[in-house]
Amino acid sequence: MTSLLTDDRWRELLHTRATHPGAVRQAYATRKRRSKLLSDSGTLFLVAADHPARGALGVGEDPLAMADRRTLLDRLLVALANPAVDGLLGTPDVVEELLLLGALHDKVVIGSMNRGGLAGADWEIDDRFTGYDAASLIDCGLDGGKMLLRLVDSDPGTIPTLQACATAVTELAAYGLMAMVEPLPYTREGGKLVLQKDPASLARAVTVASGIGTTSAHTWLKLPSTDSPEVLGATTLPVVILGGVPSGDPAGDLVSWGRTLRHDVVRGLVVGRTLLYPPDGDVGAAVDAAAKVLEAAK
Repeated sequence: MTSLLTDDRWRELLHTRATHPGAVRQAYATRKRRSKLLSDSGTLFLVAADHPARGALGVGEDPLAMADRRTLLDRLLVALANPAVDGLLGTPDVVEELLLLGALHDKVVIGSMNRGGLAGADWEIDDRFTGYDAASLIDCGLDGGKMLLRLVDSDPGTIPTLQACATAVTELAAYGLMAMVEPLPYTREGGKLVLQKDPASLARAVTVASGIGTTSAHTWLKLPSTDSPEVLGATTLPVVILGGVPSGDPAGDLVSWGRTLRHDVVRGLVVGRTLLYPPDGDVGAAVDAAAKVLEAAK
């Protein structure tokens, strides 16, 4: 993979971070915003980079793959350089680094809001809002906010997270911003959280997330691909498909995404590690392949 984050650009970024913190505010203020969320084809393709803030750093056999920030930013620059990529989903640190690198002009930028449910922590399901809030998203000129809503019936930590997400949906709607809710049904098996992908669990999660907040006018859902796309018939809200944990089988992932992307309510893809850390290391090719699957489905 050809590096876009040269030594000079990297050193300049570090120098700016240390000597000119006001450059971040300036970069937010001068970002060229895209006039609409959807592409001309009516789709939305975002690259996700909010995993590190929750301590989820592993990819495949490497538990610290996403811990090297220069490598992560370089891979993000490659992905964002593809014209088929509409933008980024990220936490403030990553968004601001890419702003300082000039990579987010004319891109959709969705700020990640709750990252307090640290991966593997006892309190993981009580997922506090530790990133952007609605007011800061408006102040920073971003295009929406994303929240993770893991539903675990046996864990009371679900309740404060559910309430906080409902409040965020209401606040974002008041500003006219997209609220991207990612409802994922889990159970605990032997102390470990296991995602439930059966139709009944997914449909229930869809209906719960659709109904939170005082209005659903600006709500989008971020959902896993499924072998039973008919569960998406549980909502009229626009849906984007998440990449999930890399399976190690890129071809299989593409087939799975393509099957779900064909559903009428689905508008696009939001994928992170699967595209940024493909088994062969070729980020550009992985992004191209995902873009083609989205185009073919729509």
